Amino acid sequence: MSQVDPRRLIPRTDAVLALPEFAEAVARHGSPAVKAAVTGAQQRARAGDIGPDEVVAAALADLPTRTTSLRPVLNATGVVVHTNLGRAPLSPAAVEAVTAAAGYVDVEFDLSTGARARRGRDTLAALREAVPAAGDALVVNNGAAALVLATTALAAGREVVVSRGELVEIGDGFRLPDLIASTGARLREVGTTNRTSLADYADAIGPDTGCILKVHPSNFRIEGFTSAVEVRELATLGVPVVMDIGSGLLRADPLLPDEPDAASALSSGAAVVTASGDKLLGGPQAGLVLGDAEVVERLRRHPLARALRVDKLTLAALEATLHGPVPPVTAALHADVTVLRARTERLAVALGRTVVEVAGAVGGGAAPGLPLAGFAVELPAVCAEPLRLGEPPVVARVERGRCLVDLRCVPAEADDLLESALRSVLRAIPAAED
Repeated sequence: MSQVDPRRLIPRTDAVLALPEFAEAVARHGSPAVKAAVTGAQQRARAGDIGPDEVVAAALADLPTRTTSLRPVLNATGVVVHTNLGRAPLSPAAVEAVTAAAGYVDVEFDLSTGARARRGRDTLAALREAVPAAGDALVVNNGAAALVLATTALAAGREVVVSRGELVEIGDGFRLPDLIASTGARLREVGTTNRTSLADYADAIGPDTGCILKVHPSNFRIEGFTSAVEVRELATLGVPVVMDIGSGLLRADPLLPDEPDAASALSSGAAVVTASGDKLLGGPQAGLVLGDAEVVERLRRHPLARALRVDKLTLAALEATLHGPVPPVTAALHADVTVLRARTERLAVALGRTVVEVAGAVGGGAAPGLPLAGFAVELPAVCAEPLRLGEPPVVARVERGRCLVDLRCVPAEADDLLESALRSVLRAIPAAED
């Protein structure tokens, strides 16, 4: 008698895909991803690694677990605006707004007249409402884009006057001089690294001056023998002042006394203020442009504005952030220290660990050197890697041979999830139990 080749028993692709669980997977992940999992399992069966009767289970195990490769993490670093972790987490209201805007929406359409309308008009109105000193507002795709648009529209082919002490690198190798040069404007540097006076600016201004650029050096501090010129003084020189506040603080915050805000800069005479939307504001990635109505309109009409404009999802999330409840970034910055301590102690007691005092950070290039008093559960440094690789990934801070789990940026409703993740790592690493 001849034996049946086991490979003939491998289920056909169409038969597997017809199973209800695979039909559901196709609806969520798409046919190519699901078919790849099935054919991969079939190949393993043909190679003899699994039996024909194991193909369905193997294919199900190989299906994607989420619709994106981006993995949600628990931020236990104590750094509120963590650039590597996506900066500001959106509020539930902003997430709901993004979902609502995912389909067809009236982003550039007036339902009452059936005619074309100004794009994102309600989001722009929300910005103007948040900063009454602004005559108008514009939203582009990030903070650097806002600065590029402003300097291009005001000074392309002309000079941008800037203090040498403000020629900053904004991160990942991007430097302000290179950014400005890309606009076709010429930098006119004044003053020195540590001291610049109003006379330095006045001496540099001439017929070829397009604007004065004032940049907040938000990710470093210069101390000692220093001097700088305030926006109020620069505004007296007769040319537009562009103020890049960077971090996106719209109004003054007593917690951040040295952080410039849009309302104050505009009230002091800045023609334009540029900022990021995904830092201290706590919204989506966006570049905010606020300022004199005539100047902002000039920027809006520039051809570059079309290339830098944001999509409907960003507009929706930004409007919800401005009109909605306190966003997670603001809540984390102003977290009640007593509550933080109680949460941390509960977690430490449950795990048999120690609570230590720590200093968190604002992050995102804002308020350098400002400590945020808090507490952390202390673990051996060896725990950091398995925590990052777990499910969910927990990103903690490693400092002086310790893994510090800071709850400042961890939502209270995730405390049980965090405890489970820590407990799993402590069980798996004998050295961590010492």
